[in-house]
Amino acid sequence: MPKAIVNAMVYDFDRFYENGYVVFDDKILASGDMKDFKEKGHETIDGKGHLVMPSLIVGHTHIYSTFARGWMNAFKVENFMDILEGQWWKLDRSLKKESIYHSGIVNAVDHVKNGVTTIIDHHASGSVKGSLETLKKAVVDDVGLRGMFAFETSDRFNVDECLEENRSFLKRHQNETVSGHFGLHASLSLSEETLERVRERQGDSPIHIHVGESVMDQNDSLKQYGERVVTRLHRHGLLTKDSILTHALHVSDSERTLIKENDCVVALNPSSNMNNGVGIPDYPALREKGVRTIVGNDGLSSSVTTEYLNLLYASHALKGTPEAMGLDDIQKIIDDTYDYASRRFGIKLGRFQKGYEADLLMLPYTPPTPIHKDNALGHLFFGCFNSFKPRNVFVGGKIVVKDYEVSETLQKTYQQAKAHAQDLWQRIEEGETS
Repeated sequence: MPKAIVNAMVYDFDRFYENGYVVFDDKILASGDMKDFKEKGHETIDGKGHLVMPSLIVGHTHIYSTFARGWMNAFKVENFMDILEGQWWKLDRSLKKESIYHSGIVNAVDHVKNGVTTIIDHHASGSVKGSLETLKKAVVDDVGLRGMFAFETSDRFNVDECLEENRSFLKRHQNETVSGHFGLHASLSLSEETLERVRERQGDSPIHIHVGESVMDQNDSLKQYGERVVTRLHRHGLLTKDSILTHALHVSDSERTLIKENDCVVALNPSSNMNNGVGIPDYPALREKGVRTIVGNDGLSSSVTTEYLNLLYASHALKGTPEAMGLDDIQKIIDDTYDYASRRFGIKLGRFQKGYEADLLMLPYTPPTPIHKDNALGHLFFGCFNSFKPRNVFVGGKIVVKDYEVSETLQKTYQQAKAHAQDLWQRIEEGETS
């Protein structure tokens, strides 16, 4: 039986109804103003006092970072490489299948409670073989979200295993709920031989890689290869359409041109960049070149709305003017993100039009000032994004979050994660790896 959310504010970043409805099964069947709603035996959900909108997408995250929360790991930090070696590389190489799975459950549950139903993940772990399948089971099969997965090929790991993990996962999965990329860590951890081997195995898959997150990435490439990172990737033929180049903080104007010419996408992660002290994304420079951008959280949190807030505010600070970026830019990034995910999954996301996937949420909101089509994004950005907790979240028409909570089964699995985190921390302290 189709569901109908009625008496709600309905906004899909295009159309707005102050008193509207949305009818759906696995896909959107209809939407509009309540004066035009016709009851046809739907399962009716009263949306009074709620804003109904498409659910969100996180454009770059690291599920493997989930168990870093609360980890007491003291180490000396002088530069970005110290952060990698002292924290993240210690953690990822010690992950076992059980900790990968439970971190996936926790991460997916936390994300969907923040209105995110599509996760684009960039994975790394000492347990390489089968790790992407483990994440897929947690995120897609058991929590019920959509997921794109990639393994960070790196000379830190067994390169043969990394290449095969990416290749085999991509061969098995390309549908409306699961997709992937050919994953790479960053130029500074990839030899010439490794990049050549990636190109041999890549096929037509886009890559997902960190680019210029720190100036150290560029300095390493210039010193060892006499060229900048994006130029190096281009020389190897790796900049295929829809490749995700994450961060792109320390890139030149010519590199932005290459990104645009090769129809790649830049994933911006402003909160993580500021936390690591590596810089602020230069969104205006990317916009000037016409580079498509999406927004991620780099595994720092399970929210994406705070990233939109921080991107806008950081851009103002970077350029010294609020004219540097506006809500029209936020709108374009959101639209580009829906378009990107739609293309990679082979579906339609992000609108309440017939045939689009019924990935949507119900957010409690009482507007304190007039709301209409022209200012609805302003209400959402300044009134909701800083505390974004949907009451109900649907994926493909199925309810995943109901009255702010996931199923009892997921709650129980979530609670089991603590023991796996403790085991991981202990193994790291003892110097063990998977």
